[in-house]
Amino acid sequence: MKRVRTGMETRPSKLQHQQLIVTLFGLYGRAADGTFPVAVLVDMLGALGIEPPAVRSTVSRLKRNGVLVSRPDTRAASYSLSAGVLDAFEEGDQRIYAPERSHPNDPWSLVIFSVPEAQRNRRYELRTELNSLGFGAVGAGVAIAPSNVLPQAMARLKDRGLDRYVEYFSADYLSQEDIRAKIPLWWDLQELDEQYRDFLALYGTAEAQWSARLSAAGGAMEPAGELAGEAFAFYVPMLTLWRRFPYRDPNLPLEFLPDGWKAPAAKHAFWALDALLAPVARTYALSLLGARGSGPNALAIQDSAPAQ
Repeated sequence: MKRVRTGMETRPSKLQHQQLIVTLFGLYGRAADGTFPVAVLVDMLGALGIEPPAVRSTVSRLKRNGVLVSRPDTRAASYSLSAGVLDAFEEGDQRIYAPERSHPNDPWSLVIFSVPEAQRNRRYELRTELNSLGFGAVGAGVAIAPSNVLPQAMARLKDRGLDRYVEYFSADYLSQEDIRAKIPLWWDLQELDEQYRDFLALYGTAEAQWSARLSAAGGAMEPAGELAGEAFAFYVPMLTLWRRFPYRDPNLPLEFLPDGWKAPAAKHAFWALDALLAPVARTYALSLLGARGSGPNALAIQDSAPAQ
């Protein structure tokens, strides 16, 4: 598989190979019954500029870590995502593609937790889960988030066996102090805003470039052609990088956030590029699946598959 060169930044240096592989399964696994032969992964990652030995090494590591599961019922060496990772990925899709911003008058959700000192690893796990759901820290053992996050948090902590350490509350903010001044104490908004700035630096002006390129190609673009491959090589890393934000951004009311907050501009850039490139990248990925004979109906379901 020849490396695709786009003339634009396609893979942020901090992205790991394993993150890209999980994204590929989430995006295109349904077209192959959730299973990819290693040869297909080599082709897809090759289009992202990753050499075959590195792909195979990453696949082996993901298998050892329980992220990928071998499928012995296939002719060629093939893998699927483990059930737990697949559930987390689908949960993440809900946060990416159906985000819900809270409103200033909505109640807050509080999670009060206490973990025995002898189980410090569970305390760390609990805090990590709450952080990944967008909770901030009011104080030791007190986490806060908009009310719309609570149902997902309760389900996640129950699945992880962490609900035994917590109590849940719905609350109103009754202090005389301006809550806008409190928000930066509970969440690291500066770090999150810097990450949004970094995303805009990579992708903020790309919509116009890609719109012009795709318009120039018109209906002459081949599913497995160079332009489709370039769109794939640009889109997959972009989505992989964006997947971090729904877990870090609690979607607080804009009225509570600092002036110049970069999330709205970053989200606009993401949605515009997703609308432009997701269908093109998908046709390219399915052409790779079809070329390897993966999922005999892969190409046939292209038009009916749900949008990613």
